[in-house]
Amino acid sequence: MIITKPPTRHVEHVMGMPISLALRGRHTDDTAARSAWAAVLDELREVDRVFSTYRADSFVSRLGRGEITVTDCPPEVAEVLALGDRADRESGGAFRVWRPGMDGEPVLDTDGVVKGWAAERAAVHLRALPATDFCLSAGGDLVCRTLDPDADPWRIGVEHPIDPTRLVAVIPVHSGAVATSGTTHRGAHLVDARTGLPPYGVASVTVIADSLTWADIDATAAYAHGPAAADWLRTRPDRDALVVWPDGTTTVIQ
Repeated sequence: MIITKPPTRHVEHVMGMPISLALRGRHTDDTAARSAWAAVLDELREVDRVFSTYRADSFVSRLGRGEITVTDCPPEVAEVLALGDRADRESGGAFRVWRPGMDGEPVLDTDGVVKGWAAERAAVHLRALPATDFCLSAGGDLVCRTLDPDADPWRIGVEHPIDPTRLVAVIPVHSGAVATSGTTHRGAHLVDARTGLPPYGVASVTVIADSLTWADIDATAAYAHGPAAADWLRTRPDRDALVVWPDGTTTVIQ
């Protein structure tokens, strides 16, 4: 059966960013759907309580200041740090959760891991909805599921980093994840952890993968590689990607 009914959409602001959900199929605006959406939001609010680098009382902020140790934190902190360690190794040091600060001292910044990881964890509540497709977006990074292989894919627009009023691409996704890293909306918040400086020579990186955790990590790590973004992405297994360069040209990796 091909699903043709327009999806039902929900939007809330959590973790300092818009969280949006599109549902289509059996459960879209009934009790089951509303309960799953509430559970998604509760999960993300808890992640914000633990990991927010903007909250002085979060576990990650206190850990970064040396007030507590990893063993004093919820177990999810150790999980995220382990993902960061793996990303450090696999990116050749371009991506680190402990990165150089302005004064040369290390700064704990788990944001490059947490957004995709949190959305993927929260999506478990949507996966429990029978006969229902979903597309969950956390600040523009998305995880999608389509149960019927003959159904229309979700169409994911990729904003042009030089002219945000345009799309640079539209990516059809049945089931999988899409994440984009760049500085269009948040300014120069990304750094190459090898130098502690903002990367140069790249405008944005979009990665398509099975896992939103790794799509998000790899998009950020590739952006940190600057001019070598596309070359590094070609070493990553089971990834498709789109790199936009500062002159507006693009490179597609498949």
